[in-house]
Amino acid sequence: MHKTVETIAHEAGELALDHFRQLPSLAVESKGPLDLVTRADREVESFITGRLRAAFPGDGIYGEEGASVRQTTGRTWVIDPIDGTFNFVRGGDQWAVSIGLYESGAPSFGVIHAPVRRETDHGGAGKAATLNGVPLASRSGLDRQRAAVGVGFHPTVPTEIRLEALRCIIDDLGMSFRCCGSATISLLEVARGQVDGYLGFGESTWDVMAAMPVLHLLNVDNTVDWRVTPLSAKLNFACGTPDFLDAIRPILTRATALAG
Repeated sequence: MHKTVETIAHEAGELALDHFRQLPSLAVESKGPLDLVTRADREVESFITGRLRAAFPGDGIYGEEGASVRQTTGRTWVIDPIDGTFNFVRGGDQWAVSIGLYESGAPSFGVIHAPVRRETDHGGAGKAATLNGVPLASRSGLDRQRAAVGVGFHPTVPTEIRLEALRCIIDDLGMSFRCCGSATISLLEVARGQVDGYLGFGESTWDVMAAMPVLHLLNVDNTVDWRVTPLSAKLNFACGTPDFLDAIRPILTRATALAG
């Protein structure tokens, strides 16, 4: 299974790169303010869906651009064909193909391929967490003197919530923050130790499904209760080491309360 999904992710990445190299002629549509979709997103999702159905008959599929296949095996592949479409259409490298397995009510395995960066992460379901085949180091602790947190806000998240979350990070915790415009890439920064954790508002399950099994293997936990979280849910969550989560949880609680 592991190698098959990694191959699919690489092939999907090549298809996405074909479009990326032709950005001036690529039609871009808007799903909402600063929420973009392209022909590349749809074609890559269609490609991944077809390859997964052929490789794993009976498994379900749930994708950002509408892919929906009901499962008969207890397993569902949750896919984001291009996480970071806004970065993609601007010619940046902070985007990735994300394929995660939802099994027994929780994320269990994931492959993430960032084609421009030539980086592939995978892990879970009996497979170690690796970057381009090299094992990733487990994360631990929290050094407040140089702490940094990745942040992500869906375009629909009210400005009041964004400002309060950032104010708390800066004033209450004294942390630096980064916002790269791709939840998947931000979560990989956690895996690499480039930030201590991630705080996301209004994220979708396809944004995180592939990364969370990788992070779990690195002693990085999260606040999502998958027992009561459907695949269609919008997520307000944090992930990081236990020390990071202890520090950030009050901010997540406060900002979520503002949303009502």
